[in-house]
Amino acid sequence: MKIKRFPRLDGDLAWFELCKDKNEDIGKKLKSDINVDICVVGAGIAGFSTANFLAKQYPNSKIALVEALKIGQGTSSRNAGFTIDLPHNVDGFEPNLEHDLKIYELNCFAIDILDKIVKENNIQCDWQKIGKYMCAHESSNLQGLDNFEKHLKPCGFEFQRIKGKDLEARLGTSYYKEAVFTPNNILMNPSALMRGLIKSLPKNVEVFEQSPIIEVKYGKQKVLKSYAGSVTCEILVLALDTYLEEFGLVKNRQAPIFTYGSLTQRLSDEEYERYFKDIKPYGLTSAHPAGTTVRFTPDRRIFVRNVLDFMPNLTCSEHDLRRAFEQHRLSFEARFPNLKHKNFEFTWGGTLCMTLNHESVFGEIDDNVFAMSGSNGVGMAKGVYLGYYMADLIAKKSSENLDFIIKHNKANFIPPEPLRSIGAKIRLWYEQKNAANDI
Repeated sequence: MKIKRFPRLDGDLAWFELCKDKNEDIGKKLKSDINVDICVVGAGIAGFSTANFLAKQYPNSKIALVEALKIGQGTSSRNAGFTIDLPHNVDGFEPNLEHDLKIYELNCFAIDILDKIVKENNIQCDWQKIGKYMCAHESSNLQGLDNFEKHLKPCGFEFQRIKGKDLEARLGTSYYKEAVFTPNNILMNPSALMRGLIKSLPKNVEVFEQSPIIEVKYGKQKVLKSYAGSVTCEILVLALDTYLEEFGLVKNRQAPIFTYGSLTQRLSDEEYERYFKDIKPYGLTSAHPAGTTVRFTPDRRIFVRNVLDFMPNLTCSEHDLRRAFEQHRLSFEARFPNLKHKNFEFTWGGTLCMTLNHESVFGEIDDNVFAMSGSNGVGMAKGVYLGYYMADLIAKKSSENLDFIIKHNKANFIPPEPLRSIGAKIRLWYEQKNAANDI
């Protein structure tokens, strides 16, 4: 079947542009016909993890990892740079002690894997275990903090409820009324992390970048064609998140939600001393799921992410980017009025692959064709552990964790077009309206 939609850059991706090695080719373009044992399509966090652990389980096998863009430009590199240890998709769901503890265990397992790779390979990505604030400006959204606490308390998870001047002293803004702080979240430059991770892959993984797959043929031998070459394999893994449905084997399970980020110029020494002295780098998410994410980065920039769009064509326009930029200015200036003069240096867009029940697509979807998608905004940790256990699934290894993942990653059916678009747009309008000034 022919692939109709392909990943592309949407705007100026700050995290990639700030990578010191951005001009280095990590992989090569697929320009010949090759045969391998296993092909993984998608060099994001889930694709990396799958290829990494398959390579270790099958050290004598030839594995190809194929990416449409340059390494560090895909979905895993466009996010806000959080790797979250705690259950995060808790809006609207009642606490479930056993489930929450298992998600925490898997997230910590993933973070430990990443932490070890980052340190062993000296990956320069501003990797920091620095915690996370969940914040509320609107009084009506304080309930989001209460709901979060309902999940934290029964599990014994460490947290602090902070308000007023104490919160302002940590964030450099008086905008937020209250927050829940949890200490073990990781912050980093996600593009630099992905580039470092791909460089660390075992030697039996051959990396191809800037090599979009334009056609795929299924059967005993799978054939994936790019513009100038092809990969033939026996085992195929589709680690594609939003783009999975383009490959024809999974339908009506996910919705591509576009969101946007902007990053300021660096603060001058004078600005830093005046407004952020003694404030450590931080990341905050909103108590409302449609609210604004903010970061103060180690290189003294301020990151803002908000605006949610339903984009079935999987890309955005210049008009969309401009509209997001204008909202980012309003959000930024409301929180940091003393920095109104500070320009954004970068604005970009990217997808959140959402499912109705916050569960991913995971498993064998055709004979020796395996797939993962539906990261639901928590893809960095989830992608690592899904990739790890995908390697186990392919190797026919069983475990309690794999059983849990299979049981709890069955994305619900989503109605086809036009019902999907109508429902998604109404829901996004409703959520952003209720987020109010938490946007």
